[in-house]
Amino acid sequence: MAEKSFKYVILGGGVAAGYAAREFAKQGVQPGELAIISKEAVAPYERPALSKAYLFPEGAARLPGFHVCVGSGGERLLPEWYNEKGIQLILSTEIVKADLPAKTLVSAAGETFKYQILIIATGSTVIRLTDFGVEGADAKNIFYLREIDDADKLLEAIKAKKNGKAVIVGGGYIGLELAAVMKINHFDVTMVYPEPWCMPRLFTPDIAAFYEEYYANKGVKIIKGTVAVGFTSDSNGEVKEVKLKDGRALEADIVVVGVGGRPLTTLFKGQVEEEKGGIKTDAFFETSVPNVYAVGDLATFPLKLYNELRRVEHVDHARKSAEQAVKAIKASGEGKSVDEYDYLPYFYSRSFDLSWQFYGDNVGDTVLFGDSNPKSPKAKFGSYWIKDGKVVGAFLEGGTAEENQAIAKVAKLQPSVQSLEAVKHEGLSFACKI
Repeated sequence: MAEKSFKYVILGGGVAAGYAAREFAKQGVQPGELAIISKEAVAPYERPALSKAYLFPEGAARLPGFHVCVGSGGERLLPEWYNEKGIQLILSTEIVKADLPAKTLVSAAGETFKYQILIIATGSTVIRLTDFGVEGADAKNIFYLREIDDADKLLEAIKAKKNGKAVIVGGGYIGLELAAVMKINHFDVTMVYPEPWCMPRLFTPDIAAFYEEYYANKGVKIIKGTVAVGFTSDSNGEVKEVKLKDGRALEADIVVVGVGGRPLTTLFKGQVEEEKGGIKTDAFFETSVPNVYAVGDLATFPLKLYNELRRVEHVDHARKSAEQAVKAIKASGEGKSVDEYDYLPYFYSRSFDLSWQFYGDNVGDTVLFGDSNPKSPKAKFGSYWIKDGKVVGAFLEGGTAEENQAIAKVAKLQPSVQSLEAVKHEGLSFACKI
C-alpha cells in the first residue's frame, strides 16, 4: 500500500483532536500538512453529550449538532471545515503499530503513515467487567459508554426495552449521569457501587448525601457497598439478572457499566517515559521523545499550581492541553516560546435539574455551606477545601455563571482563612468578595 506522509499527525479523533485542529488552523497550518487519524467513523465531537442529551427521549442531541468546538462556545467544526482548511480526516482507521524512532504509524489495514511531529490524543478506554472474568459479563444488553457507536447501541436497547428495568454498575460520573438519563426514559433504575458514597474521588460524604437523596426522591434505588459478581441471561443471550456480592440478585433488561477508564498508551509502551499511568510530558506536552506530544487523558504533566505531576481525565483539560501543545509546536518551529501550562483543575456535571462545578484540589478540611436540602425547590450549596490555612478547592451546586467564576477565582488565588467557622458562616459570599 502507498505510504502517506504529513508534517503533523494527530492520533485519535476525540475532543482533544478537534481542539488541536482548530488551534493549528488559527496558527496558519498549510493545506496537506495536518492529518487526524481516528478509529471512529465521524469527525471529532464533544464526548460529554453522549451521557446526557444524546440519550434524552425528547429534544435529543444529534450530530452534526455537537461536533467540536461547540462545547466551549466556539464554532462547530463540521467535516467540511477540515476540507476547507486542507486538514485530512482519516476516519474508521485503527492504528495497530507505532514506531516512534522511525516516525511511522501502521493501520490494521496495513497502511503506513509517516509524520514529522506527532500528537498522541488517543484518550482512554473503558474498563470492562469481562477484563476481570466476571461471569456472564459478555451477555447482550450490557453496555459501556465511550463512543457514539456505544450510545447508538444503548439507544436501540432503550427503545426495545421500553419502561423496563435498568441497573447501573458504578457510582461515578457515568453512573450518576446514566442513572438520571435512564430514569428520564421511564426505566426502573437501580445503581450499584462498592464505595460508601457516590463520586468518592471528588465528593465528601456531605455532598454525596445530597445527590443520593435527590436521586432517591426521583425514584432511583441505590445499593452501596457491594459489587456485581455475575450476570445471568435468557435463551436469547440477553441479560436478565445482576448477581451481587452480598447475595442479592437484581432483575435487569439493560445494564450500563461505568467503573472507570484506562489511558490508551499500549502502542507506545517502552518507547516513551510513563508516570502515574500516563505518558509523561513537560509543560508544553512534549514527551521524552522529541517531536512527540501527548495531550488529554493520557498525559501526565507538571501541574504548576500544586508543583506536582498529575494526570487529569476531563474534557476541559483535553481541550486546553491540545491547544497548549499546538501553540508550543508552532512557536518552537518559529524559534519562539510560549508560557508553561498553568492549569486549574475543573470538573462539572449535569443531571436531572442539577448542575455542579468544582475547581482546584479536594484535599484538606472541608466546609459545607448553603442549602443542601434535596427537597428544596432550587437547592444551592457548596463546599470549600482548606489546607494549611488556605482555600485550595471549591465546589458549587446550582450556581450562576458569575458565582461559578467566583469559586474558580478562589481556587486559583488560594486566599488565607482565619477559621473554618468564619468561612462556613460567609458561605458563597466569601468567594464572591475575592
